[in-house]
Amino acid sequence: MSTQEIEVTEVLVVGAGQAGVAMSEHLTTRGIPHIVLERSRIAERWRTERWDSLVANGPAWHDRFPGLAFEGVDPDDFATKDQVADYFEAYAAKMNAPIRCGVEVTTVRKNEGGPGFIAETSVGKIQARYVVAATGAFQNPSIPPIVPAESGVEQIHSSQYRNPGQLPEGGVLVVGAGSSGVQIANELRNSGRAVHLAVGPHDRPPQRYRGRGFVWWLGVLGKWEAAAPPQGAEHVTIAVSGADGGRTIDFRDLAANGITLVGRANGFENGSVKFGTDLAANIHRGDENYLSTLREADEFIARNGLDLPAEPEAHVLGPDPACVTDPVLEVDLAEAGITSIVWATGFKTDYSWLQVDAFDENGRPQQQRGVSSEAGIYFLGLPWQSRRGSSFIWGVWHDANYLADQIQIQRGYLEYEGDGFPSERHALAQPAVAPAATITEQLAHV
Repeated sequence: MSTQEIEVTEVLVVGAGQAGVAMSEHLTTRGIPHIVLERSRIAERWRTERWDSLVANGPAWHDRFPGLAFEGVDPDDFATKDQVADYFEAYAAKMNAPIRCGVEVTTVRKNEGGPGFIAETSVGKIQARYVVAATGAFQNPSIPPIVPAESGVEQIHSSQYRNPGQLPEGGVLVVGAGSSGVQIANELRNSGRAVHLAVGPHDRPPQRYRGRGFVWWLGVLGKWEAAAPPQGAEHVTIAVSGADGGRTIDFRDLAANGITLVGRANGFENGSVKFGTDLAANIHRGDENYLSTLREADEFIARNGLDLPAEPEAHVLGPDPACVTDPVLEVDLAEAGITSIVWATGFKTDYSWLQVDAFDENGRPQQQRGVSSEAGIYFLGLPWQSRRGSSFIWGVWHDANYLADQIQIQRGYLEYEGDGFPSERHALAQPAVAPAATITEQLAHV
């Protein structure tokens, strides 16, 4: 293919989920030419890789981009998965984002002998000086190799789960006690299924306390802005739910509803799944996270003189259920009537298409706040990319703003022609717009 047949753009954004749409907005604001490629539809994962009853875990006033409110959703309500997908489509249309759907990027490599990179796509080649990998970290479902396929039970990942009627008759083992695992387990139990839930370490903030939602509390207490954890501990499971109008997750309530809690699944032998002895420790760690948030909230209210109703009963936890004090360490699947397992165990990244020097020996992006070790390559949508809130809707918007600043800075250097005064050289290296306010500052004006 000749050079004339290669399309040229300044920035190529790969992926049109929440990360790609956010990136496009900030590039558009700065007047930076770009193209966004999406192999399917805008926000496709919200439509086809979520269960039917899923709603956002945070209220509509908070879990959104600053430039557009949800239409037809009360600010304190929780948008459904389809409303979230529709929201991103509306946002992209609002800013006339240059998104091309149905185009798959197969490889991105350095442009040998020239600037930037060459992307091979399903419709041809594109040359770009900068590439933003906005596919996030949740590409390939991760199922631990614990229960062999020939065990006789149906095994699916939470991204494949849609509703209880999808599974064969019988009991269900749900592995993973983050938001997905907890909500799926509860839905299955409410449908009449016998359910075991494997519980690992987790945080569990109060969904609502003293008249304010957990998103507000984590904001004013500075917890969304927590610095990234050490390498290898990027993901912290948060057990929280927006289902049924939003409620605080307490594993005691799940046990009282008939769910059998077990520790982390860690082995399989002779038809039985083996579980760790860590159940009580995991429950109590989550309790302490919950109670410490309440204590900090009380101190914040007192210090700031806020007139919010006291909730002393929220500090009182019930006794541990029998499945916690006398834990089940092994379950024979056939004897327990378990016919299916839902693995709510997260995802693995897949950047096989990005063939550049931007990864460590384990295939993880080498990056600082999304700026990679390969000049001109950027990552967006990673958990803890810059803060605890990075993988949330509003958090990715802020990370995209930072990356757009970095691209604008590099453009400024390239525009320099020499002989400028020091002050002019400094000006070239500044962002084109003022840094975005924090989410708390922005939403205070909504």
